[in-house]
Amino acid sequence: MGFSRMLFIVLFVLMSSCMVSYGGNFFQEFDLTWGGNRAKIFNGGQLLSLSLDRVSGSGFQSKKEYLFGRIDMQLKLVAGNSAGTVTAYYLSSQGPNHDEIDFEFLGNVTGEPYILHTNVFSQGKGNREQQFYLWFDPTKNFHTYSIIWKPQHIIFLVDNTPIRVFKNAESLGVPFPKNQPMRIYSSLWNADDWATRGGLVKTDWSKAPFTAYYRNFYAQKFRKSQFSDAKWQNQELDANGRRRLRWVQRNFMIYNYCTDYKRFPQGFPPECRNF
Repeated sequence: MGFSRMLFIVLFVLMSSCMVSYGGNFFQEFDLTWGGNRAKIFNGGQLLSLSLDRVSGSGFQSKKEYLFGRIDMQLKLVAGNSAGTVTAYYLSSQGPNHDEIDFEFLGNVTGEPYILHTNVFSQGKGNREQQFYLWFDPTKNFHTYSIIWKPQHIIFLVDNTPIRVFKNAESLGVPFPKNQPMRIYSSLWNADDWATRGGLVKTDWSKAPFTAYYRNFYAQKFRKSQFSDAKWQNQELDANGRRRLRWVQRNFMIYNYCTDYKRFPQGFPPECRNF
């Protein structure tokens, strides 16, 4: 056996010991939780769809809970006139003091861009919104939306491009999601009282049903033991990742609570020092 092949095997074994991976089949990994036959799994468990009509939306949740890891899901969003609809894809624990990590896709009229809304809740408190336009049409093809959740930070990624980093600011008195396991949830629902232009544009029910599609779910569940390793603790985005993050935030961010002076006239929340 050549040295390079032996090195590859050793590295693979070491990586495998640090994480547990899940993925693939929606029948095995998720439960359809509401909406009746508006939520469907087909193609042998490789594809899932959620639909919304005038009667109801629909949703699903993961069978497993996760405490730290990387979650990847490919979505193709509602096409055409999606105004008033919201496709939510997020991690959440339960209870009034829940933790939550959110992707929410706010629909729009035909030809206008979706708004990607992100938020982080810790101990039941959210109000940490950042919003983005996307640099592609998310209704034409599938794109990958990912969350990396570690004790040091949460990273939101789109097609492996980081768009947001929420750092642990417990040293500043800000709770951080790190103790409550979370499940993966998604739902498609009507929010025309606020979703599109603050509720000015209503859902056009003549275009119903509205449908979003999901595929290629993959999860890596990080083991707590690896967080004692100094190299892992200090692992951040590489130089290219930081450049891509700056590119997205400079060109596609349309709202950041950490720069909203009208909302915080007495001063920004303490975690904004890390932004």
